[in-house]
Amino acid sequence: MTTIAFCNHKGGVGKTTSTASVGVAMARQGKRVLLVDLDGQANLTGIFLQDDVEVSIYDSLVEKAPLPLVHIEDNLDLVPSNLNMSAAEAKMTQLFQREMRLHTLLAKVKANYDYILIDCPPSLGIVTINAFLAADEIYVPVAAEILPLKGMMMIENVLEDLREVKSDIKISGVFVTRFDARKNINKSVEEAVRTQYEDVVFNTHIRDHVSLSEAPGSGGSIFDYDGKGRGAQDYLALTQEILERTK
Repeated sequence: MTTIAFCNHKGGVGKTTSTASVGVAMARQGKRVLLVDLDGQANLTGIFLQDDVEVSIYDSLVEKAPLPLVHIEDNLDLVPSNLNMSAAEAKMTQLFQREMRLHTLLAKVKANYDYILIDCPPSLGIVTINAFLAADEIYVPVAAEILPLKGMMMIENVLEDLREVKSDIKISGVFVTRFDARKNINKSVEEAVRTQYEDVVFNTHIRDHVSLSEAPGSGGSIFDYDGKGRGAQDYLALTQEILERTK
């Protein structure tokens, strides 16, 4: 069983779309997958559930409720989020073993899954630290329009502090999103990322395509919205790389 945290403290880089797309692709290849939405905006939850949820990951992290597991489709479950998670940072500050709460919760269910994929909030606070300490792998999607190396160093600094608790913690995967080969800045950003993180950068980059922006509002994943488009093709290729790395 492998737990993967998808993290970037910048918004708009495709983190939620990547979590959902990889999760669905894995599930449809027969892997048992649990998606965990840690973001107060609940965008991952909104891809799969049209109604607001009353019980969310907030209740588990803060109130010690059992994880709310929502069945989405064959081999795919979701721990949903809601707006309550926006208050989680403040609420968790005073809690005992606050950094390990997600790890403890997932330990109770991980035997039921092959992969647990965590969608982190766009911050590097206590909620994201919970994800880092619960994860076996930390993957960072970086948008090709934004020079990301300074932001990556912020993540590295947090991980350096966490090595006192978990000695082997590190960024173990990086992939470029919103890539357009016609734009020189896109190629420059990808080259900079590959130079800095050559050992862990995935070969697949996610090309910029309108379907990836439209799919989250359609009530399903990119594979339901535009299953033959290049967005779906890219996420299938990325998923295959992840499966190869983690088998």
